[in-house]
Amino acid sequence: MTENELSKEIIGAAIEVHRVLGPGLLESVYEEALCYELELRNIPYERQKYRPLNYKERVLKTELRIDLLVGKKVIVEVKAKETVHPVDKSQTLTYLRLSNLKLGLLINFHEPLLKDGITRIVNNL
Repeated sequence: MTENELSKEIIGAAIEVHRVLGPGLLESVYEEALCYELELRNIPYERQKYRPLNYKERVLKTELRIDLLVGKKVIVEVKAKETVHPVDKSQTLTYLRLSNLKLGLLINFHEPLLKDGITRIVNNL
């Protein structure tokens, strides 16, 4: 699947999770439920994916921790907070850049309407 096809599937899965659970729970609950929904849809993902972080010629001891890496192409950052701040968007873009990936989704499950909590972030490699 392409990044765009994956993003449509991820958003559909997230909408189903939000429809069933509603807003107001912990981020970890939404992440686990989203993983299960992806499994039901046979969409491959890696949860809490650690990626090496290079700084100049050195691989740092601290690694990036990505909430979900879907189809080895799309980073999904799961949030459950009242307000998504610019730093949350910057974090996702930085993860994309450092992972050399094109597309990320920042999904805030705290919104009453999930469509208002989905931010698509593109890394213009």
